[in-house]
Amino acid sequence: MLSSPSVPAVVTSFLTAHELSFEAIDDRSIAVVVPGEQKLHTTVSLAFGERAMTVNAFVIRRPDENTEGVYRWLLERNKRMYGLAYSVDHLGDIYLTGRFPLKALDEEELDHIFGAISEYADGSFNLLLELGFASAIKREWQWRTESGLPTDNLAAFRHLTEPSN
Repeated sequence: MLSSPSVPAVVTSFLTAHELSFEAIDDRSIAVVVPGEQKLHTTVSLAFGERAMTVNAFVIRRPDENTEGVYRWLLERNKRMYGLAYSVDHLGDIYLTGRFPLKALDEEELDHIFGAISEYADGSFNLLLELGFASAIKREWQWRTESGLPTDNLAAFRHLTEPSN
């Protein structure tokens, strides 16, 4: 069993071994940057209490549109997730949150936790953008096209700009 003071050391050892960028916020919390493919990076806050480590990871800001549809998707997805859940703050911004017992934190469990963070934040990013920001994406595509600017980073949303059949 791990004692509370050794847990941050176990976590920082894991982060170093997996080449994840991190910074101590204070003696009981760490900020970690998890790289992604769709979402370039996810910032994660780890806070260590007496018995648990709390995870808070920013996913995406409050949707501009289709808020009910976005939140419904999040709630339906929550029931299939490992150790984390989507949550919404007072502004409507979307986070991944979780709480894990300190005594369970070892290399394997940390691998599961960070794999889940990556999957849930990065893997759902484009879908969440599409659900909550489709109009803005269409406007951005049109503006870039009309201005002769590249649309490479919007390629995943090309289908939103094509006429419906």
